[in-house]
Amino acid sequence: MIAALNRITDLVEEGEFDLARVAREAGTTEYHLRRMFSSLAGMPLSEYVRRRRMTVAAGDVIRGSDDLLTIAVRHGYGSSEAFGRAFRAVHGAGPADVRRDGGPLRSQPQLRFRLTVEGSTPMESRVVSRPSFRLAGHAVRVPLIYEGVNPHIQRHIQSLPVSEHQRLKELSDTEPAGILAVSDGLEQESPEGSELTYLHGVAVSDNASVPDDLDVIAVPAGQWAIFRSSGDYPAALQSMWAATATDWFPSNPWRMRPGPSIVSVLDRSDDFRTATCELWLPVEPA
Repeated sequence: MIAALNRITDLVEEGEFDLARVAREAGTTEYHLRRMFSSLAGMPLSEYVRRRRMTVAAGDVIRGSDDLLTIAVRHGYGSSEAFGRAFRAVHGAGPADVRRDGGPLRSQPQLRFRLTVEGSTPMESRVVSRPSFRLAGHAVRVPLIYEGVNPHIQRHIQSLPVSEHQRLKELSDTEPAGILAVSDGLEQESPEGSELTYLHGVAVSDNASVPDDLDVIAVPAGQWAIFRSSGDYPAALQSMWAATATDWFPSNPWRMRPGPSIVSVLDRSDDFRTATCELWLPVEPA
């Protein structure tokens, strides 16, 4: 996996970027490579490609030997306007301004992934096969926030009556058990701020009766990797989520497949500052 990710960054530099080919050579999928890249690099692959192109393009702009349209075409843009928008999004100023003033510039170094010796603390996990089921509850579109409590999700949960939580619990009739935090609808590469569907609900079997006022997400049959975390909430859960990319997936013959990510809170303190959780991730054999 480390070799495949470094092959990607090399191809970005060469300007011949074929992710499907890299995935085939690595014996994995584009979906899994994109998810691993985002988890380890802290940014989507598409964002990294844009930053690197604009870093190199800035040198061409400042040198001033070519007109801006020539530079735009050289870096894969069909017009100086499209190039200017991408350039401004990265550097905070347009190419004409940077050519005149020499800046501001925001450089993106080439990423290199290296193997480090980690994993001295074993990860508690298991892989299970599950038939199809449904997730039923109250859904809302919220922005993605990687670290800390998501206030949009907090407000959504707090807006529900206390009696509604009990009603949901009574509907649950299959695993994952209990009240669930479900994230669905994320693209392969989702920068912070991207919208996702968050569902506060429960898992129900396909033949269960679900009230009409609840939102439903159908989940096909497949395999799931399940990880357990305990400690400060949500910090321990988020750290464990990151460790699935840095430790677990590179060490085990599984890869991510499309599907919702599910968090089940097994136990928590009264103030919810600490909790024991299970994270369910959809996987398939690598």
